[in-house]
Amino acid sequence: MENSPLLSDPEKSNYQSVGKALREAEKEYIKTLDNKRMFLAAFAAVLGNFSFGYGLVYPSPVLPVLDDDANPALHITDAEKSWFGSVFALGCCVGGISSMFLNDRLGRKLSIMFSAFPAAVGFMLMGSAQHVSMLLLGRILTGLAGGLTSSSIPVYISEISHAGMRGTIGACPQLMAVLGALALYALGLILPWRWLAIAGEVPVLLMLFLLCFMPDSPRFLISKGKDEKALQALVWLRGPNTAYRGEFHRIKENVLKASSSLTWAELSDPYYYKPILIAVFMRCLQQFSGITIILTYLEPIFNRTKVILRGGYDAALVGLVRLVSVLVAALAMDKVGRKILLFISSSLMMVSSLSMGLYIHFTDMKNNSTSLTITINDPHTHDAHVNYLEIIPLVCIMLYILGYAFGWGPITCLLMSEILPLKARGMASGLCVVISWITGFVLTEAFLPVVNTFNLETPFFFFTIICVCGVIFTYFFVPESKGRTLEQIESYFRTGRRSFIK
Repeated sequence: MENSPLLSDPEKSNYQSVGKALREAEKEYIKTLDNKRMFLAAFAAVLGNFSFGYGLVYPSPVLPVLDDDANPALHITDAEKSWFGSVFALGCCVGGISSMFLNDRLGRKLSIMFSAFPAAVGFMLMGSAQHVSMLLLGRILTGLAGGLTSSSIPVYISEISHAGMRGTIGACPQLMAVLGALALYALGLILPWRWLAIAGEVPVLLMLFLLCFMPDSPRFLISKGKDEKALQALVWLRGPNTAYRGEFHRIKENVLKASSSLTWAELSDPYYYKPILIAVFMRCLQQFSGITIILTYLEPIFNRTKVILRGGYDAALVGLVRLVSVLVAALAMDKVGRKILLFISSSLMMVSSLSMGLYIHFTDMKNNSTSLTITINDPHTHDAHVNYLEIIPLVCIMLYILGYAFGWGPITCLLMSEILPLKARGMASGLCVVISWITGFVLTEAFLPVVNTFNLETPFFFFTIICVCGVIFTYFFVPESKGRTLEQIESYFRTGRRSFIK
């Protein structure tokens, strides 16, 4: 991202002074704000991400059980295993497409609320399933809800937050998705698979109830000409005894600049296509790094690599590490910045993927099989002679999850909502989700055939290459948005002048 036309030294100095003055004024304003209600609104919204994380990893403890199910209608074949893991991503694609229209028509809040209906029906179908087809349909519907929330929640969060807290609150969607996955892994140790699906209804219904009392995004309300409601929403979010009118006028001024619909001709403007391309490539790299595959098939991967503990316990332990990592990232994001965390994240994922691939390649597996056997290891029949090298896969996956949760997990979604211009935010966020989950579907569907053909190390070597690409992409193309208002970030892409972003 180079600067626009050359400026004289006085002009450069002037723009730098303006940018510095704006940042200082914003810091003083932030100190006066009451954040309690903003946190409440964010919590209500990100319950949708809890449900998303819960639904995403549902196959991990369920597939091994279905593999041995005595009911012929529920006994799952190898082909159906692959579809059971991948159709969630297909549903996310449909949800992402829907969000491209719903985000800018219903609004961010109502789009999130709308996602509760397919999620509730999907979990109900899986909980009462009498045939594998009901399980697959339930996965598609919960994926559809996940696609809606993946694009709507980050936008809602970024638009109700202020610059001082947007990094921390922006990490909450990823944090809640991690909590959802951890809850699934933990409950999977004690609950039958049907009750796991029924338990998934609880966060969905709670989200729907709480959002009834939350305001919509002030930016969205202004874009629809509802200035009075937008002002009321901002007062509710910031507190009545703050200088909220100044923020309101800044938001309104920026919204008016983007009041018309985005046209195809405008997409040739760097102001639009650069942030959209950055967001799209980040979502693709996020998926290509292998996170969806690893989370979906976590227990089978552990069972395949013969780790010391039973696969379900290892999965729960990894979920706990993931939770701690996201918490650290949330606290660090507004202090150290986005880019440095992305560098650390990519590096950890690269090292762990490479180590996992090398371990699988050079280790002589006891079964000498190239297939990913989806079974549960019986802890009572585990080999009495413990080979401590078998802890390496657990350490590698924990390091990978730690790296992902530290950067590429929370920051990808946050940056998408930060850098996309308001005029294109609804459409472009949906586009990012669609492309991301098409990629996720293809990778998840191809995973088992690739493993059965080339062995398990092949995808991990591929993930290593993608992580290297992530480092390069971050260095050259990702802007630092720490401590900047959404209006300052838009000014950077509109003018190319780094004084707005540095």
